[in-house]
Amino acid sequence: MKSLKMKLSGIAVMLGLAAGFASPALADETKSLPIAAQMYTLRDAGTLEEQFAILNRAGVSNVETVDMQKVSTEELKALLEKHKIKVISSHVPIDKLRGDLDVVIAEQKAVGNSVVTVPFLKPEQRPTDANGWAAFGKELGGYADKLAAQGVGMAYHNHDFELVKFDGKTALEILLDAAGPALQSELDVAWVARSGNDPAEFLSHLDGRLFAIHAKDNAPAGTAEVERGFATLGTGVLDWKTILPAAEKAGAKWFILEHDMPINAEDVLTKGNAFLTEHLPANN
Repeated sequence: MKSLKMKLSGIAVMLGLAAGFASPALADETKSLPIAAQMYTLRDAGTLEEQFAILNRAGVSNVETVDMQKVSTEELKALLEKHKIKVISSHVPIDKLRGDLDVVIAEQKAVGNSVVTVPFLKPEQRPTDANGWAAFGKELGGYADKLAAQGVGMAYHNHDFELVKFDGKTALEILLDAAGPALQSELDVAWVARSGNDPAEFLSHLDGRLFAIHAKDNAPAGTAEVERGFATLGTGVLDWKTILPAAEKAGAKWFILEHDMPINAEDVLTKGNAFLTEHLPANN
């Protein structure tokens, strides 16, 4: 019955879009699905209010923010409430965590978020050997323990440079081992594939350490150059028939839609939401 309901919801999404509107009732129906959108995808899609309106039309009611979205905590909270959107994670730069962790905790709690994710390391911030990655992992583990004491979780988001290996072990695995269990992984499967690793196989290394995946697709080699080689979910080269079950098995709590350089962000999120609604293992 649940499978049929979810598939009908996916059909309703497409019918609503064809008619030129999105149903408020449909947005309520999809709230139970572990689907969210990374706001970085929408960074060029008008004002923050216009970006939230796009999410409403796409039927996505959960987001991963880019810190405070360059607005005050009060303004962000008001817009989230107005558009009935929930924050499930926030990408907070490592410099901000190092600067004032208490401020980070206060801001995130104010907008109802319970997971802080480190999103990216600048080239000069990246360790160059196994010992360096272990030391960085211990640093992150310290933040994760402090956040946990305040009821806030913590994750680390990868690109391809964390997949370099030292004596057969990736920097990401070294980092997670050193950090301890309070630090989870937010695995960007498109970047895993670009590093030459198989995303489904790599997910098997993260059992119990996986907060979420970034559900992002790669276009065929040599195509979509204006979109940095990324593709709308389900239209690229990644094998989602193996990735989605592997992510669920590893304990993923969220499947977060993202595209680094979309030509049409609303189309990417609408189609990505429909794809996940149809194909998430729990719904089949």
